[in-house]
Amino acid sequence: MSSIIEYKTILFEIKSQVARIKLNRPEIHNAINDMLIDELTDVYDKLNSDDNIRVIVMTGEGKSFCAGADLNWMKSVIHYSYEQNYEESLKLAKLMHLIYSHSKPVIAKVNGSAVGGGVGLMSTCDIVVANEDAKFGLSEVRLGLVPAVISPYVILRIGQARAKELFITSERISAHRAEELNLVNRVVPAQELDKTVEDIVYSILQNGPNAVRIAKEMIHKSATMNFDEVQEYNAELIANLRTSEEGQEGMNAFLEKRKPAWVKKSE
Repeated sequence: MSSIIEYKTILFEIKSQVARIKLNRPEIHNAINDMLIDELTDVYDKLNSDDNIRVIVMTGEGKSFCAGADLNWMKSVIHYSYEQNYEESLKLAKLMHLIYSHSKPVIAKVNGSAVGGGVGLMSTCDIVVANEDAKFGLSEVRLGLVPAVISPYVILRIGQARAKELFITSERISAHRAEELNLVNRVVPAQELDKTVEDIVYSILQNGPNAVRIAKEMIHKSATMNFDEVQEYNAELIANLRTSEEGQEGMNAFLEKRKPAWVKKSE
């Protein structure tokens, strides 16, 4: 059974424990404006506390994933005061962190090109699968700006050296080059994009929901700890999981050669 909520800039559907978000401004290549930021923030915030949702897939309507900032929005922003620019940028920064730190795994299904903030959106996701025809660019410096709000997530994906190259040159790169840089996880032909993403969704649904959530959390936390702290944290983590209800069920299911309770019989 599916559930649909109406938004103006995105399409949103829930079906079989999977939430699907589609940027829905195809006439301007799904460019970002204040309403899109607000609606994405609202939907991701709601999904954070919905225990029925196991996976989130985000994609774009039409031929592009996201072309970055909406030109009409930029025409307004150019007249903003420092305070207005700060507040607008902070809203986008909070959205980016909300997606990056989300309790559910988020897959970016990059159906077409992504520029600027579009690269930022996909970089916040856990897994990025791209159409081989997609192009990527960080062109802010050509406008006398920098990709400030999105920079932490791009740098986490590709590292400082490669981020410097893309940020400073504003070079457009192919999907295969993006894969080489680790900006995307997988590149596939357009006709294989849907199936590839659905296969990843299926794989995630076989796993313990709490374990998936904690795996994300573990990666984020470990990056901020020294070696001694990581040893203690990981020892406590696995001890808690092994004695948890989910961990007990998963280990018993494995030993009894059956599927664990969280896997639907049809799967």
